[in-house]
Amino acid sequence: MRIHALGDTALLAELGTRLDTALNTRAIALAAALKKRRDVRQAIAGYASVTVHFDPEQATPDSLGAAIKRLAAKRPPMAEPGRLHRIPVIYRGPDLEEVAEKLKLTPQRVAEIHSRPIYRVFLVGFVPGWAYMGPLPEELELQRRHVPRTLVPAGSVAIAGRQTGIYPLPSPGGWHLIGSTSVKLFLPDRDPPCLFRAGDRVKFFASTT
Repeated sequence: MRIHALGDTALLAELGTRLDTALNTRAIALAAALKKRRDVRQAIAGYASVTVHFDPEQATPDSLGAAIKRLAAKRPPMAEPGRLHRIPVIYRGPDLEEVAEKLKLTPQRVAEIHSRPIYRVFLVGFVPGWAYMGPLPEELELQRRHVPRTLVPAGSVAIAGRQTGIYPLPSPGGWHLIGSTSVKLFLPDRDPPCLFRAGDRVKFFASTT
């Protein structure tokens, strides 16, 4: 584990560097444990790290860093499986043909491979409701588009690197658009407003409507 200062009242605890569900589980468990401490104001889990904002009147970077290492060394409790979401996808995205050509696959095969796994929601961010999900099968691994789009429609299902995601709102974006879904991911009048939470599971399936 590596711990870095983020200004005077925050620390970044890095558990690893891989895109890995086990590391993400440890990060979520560590964040949950840290939130119970009185000297911690906020603990936010990332892929394999936790950002910890603390009260400088109750802790120092050294004392909190030592506490983080002790908590991280403990075997985390058996994680409850995240909620499972089944998401219908119309696999007719504007980049599907190009993606298939680059990967030397048919568009149908791209859809089949993409809908095969149950993905993990590693974290939620970028825009409200956006979930970074993975790992994407190696057969579909592509770098982001060289030229990002200035506007991606809401509901666009996309891939980049070893991850997949759904654009919850119209926004710029540089991922490859392979499909679309009608499922609403951000509902501002609901509590919580985001459909996905870190640790949730997502299963895509092909749909015609």
